[in-house]
Amino acid sequence: MSERGTGAALDAVVALLDGALRTAEVPDYGGALNGLQFANAGRVTRVAAAVDFSRAAIEQAAAAGADLLVVHHGMFWNGAQPFVGPAYERVRLLLAHGIAVYGSHLPLDVHPTLGNNARLAALLELVPDGGFARHKTLEVGLTGAADVETAALAARAARFAARHGHAAVHTPIAPGRRTRRWGLCTGAGASTDTLREATERGIDTLVVGEGPHHTAVEAAERGIVVIYAGHYATETLGVQALGALLEERLGLPWSFVGEPTGL
Repeated sequence: MSERGTGAALDAVVALLDGALRTAEVPDYGGALNGLQFANAGRVTRVAAAVDFSRAAIEQAAAAGADLLVVHHGMFWNGAQPFVGPAYERVRLLLAHGIAVYGSHLPLDVHPTLGNNARLAALLELVPDGGFARHKTLEVGLTGAADVETAALAARAARFAARHGHAAVHTPIAPGRRTRRWGLCTGAGASTDTLREATERGIDTLVVGEGPHHTAVEAAERGIVVIYAGHYATETLGVQALGALLEERLGLPWSFVGEPTGL
């Protein structure tokens, strides 16, 4: 991560990100509001990347000298709300430091090279051959064939999660059990729907960020092992890839601002 550069027009940065991520084409939840969410005076000299839009992320971005904050969970995740209290303070800090905000949720999750799912699969040494975790017209996650000890896969996930302040957990793994077909969906990837889909597709092991308690119970009854590697941890990868992309294409130095939740 290099020092501050000469900068680029905000419009050029947004055009690059929108094009790479197909922002206008990928369906998402209404509160995601993907794309440029908050403008500055029109120029970017340094980028900060974070999983969540928060006061702490803004403060760390400002301390790093960034004038663009790229996030996965954006400003409007909780829907419309008045700019009072904490919401006002976040906007005040953005204005005070001239920081623009760009958010990308599902467009970043599904990207074949920059995305959270693609990056996590590669890190876990898993080779995808298709999509998984249906949402509207998308398959948000990935699936593939493997021949690996499930315990070894869980250990890889645990080492990754620990680097991001999370203690990974998993449902019971029988001694010697091997993963033959895996599914992966970062963030809140475990649900009754994904477990049903896994059964339909013959998936025996799921790697996710998190999921409700009942998914662990249901998974055991379906003969599926679920590895919960952390919502935050599994979604650190995509925003860092975007920071690297902006440095490579536009010469913009960047840094990751971490705010682990332990979840």
